[in-house]
Amino acid sequence: MRPVPEIPGPGQESVWDYPRPPRVEPVHQTITVELGGETVAMAPQSWRVLETSHPPTYYLPRSAFAAGVLRPTPGSSWCEWKGQASYFDIVTAARTAPRAAWTYPRPAPGFEAITDAVAVMAAAVDRCTVGGETVTPQPGGFYGGWITSTVVGPFKGIPGSMGW
Repeated sequence: MRPVPEIPGPGQESVWDYPRPPRVEPVHQTITVELGGETVAMAPQSWRVLETSHPPTYYLPRSAFAAGVLRPTPGSSWCEWKGQASYFDIVTAARTAPRAAWTYPRPAPGFEAITDAVAVMAAAVDRCTVGGETVTPQPGGFYGGWITSTVVGPFKGIPGSMGW
């Protein structure tokens, strides 16, 4: 069944207006990631990847992460748009979030801006923010989008969205 896009209000975007293939754009808002009572990453500038039906996925410069919190893990995955991703556990003294972050060391053409930048699965950590607003993780547990009050869906990942 084809989803019915929500109508965005003032200052909002519909994920159904995002492109396919996706695009990368710079973000000039502070992004934070918290785990185990610590702020493990803070970036005043980052990038977001916008793809039809998905809330934005945010990519932070690797330098935004505190020393020692990113631990490389074995394995990889393949994105039809961005190429091969490698993964990290995010580690603090109080908690480890397994495979909670990923990067594209050699992304496909068009995605060079996110080379070695790191995205975080919001559902795997304690809190992520965009411009001070706490995000809601994209539903479904597979995708890494961050939902804020500025985006409307419905979002890929909800029950019944497999074929979108």
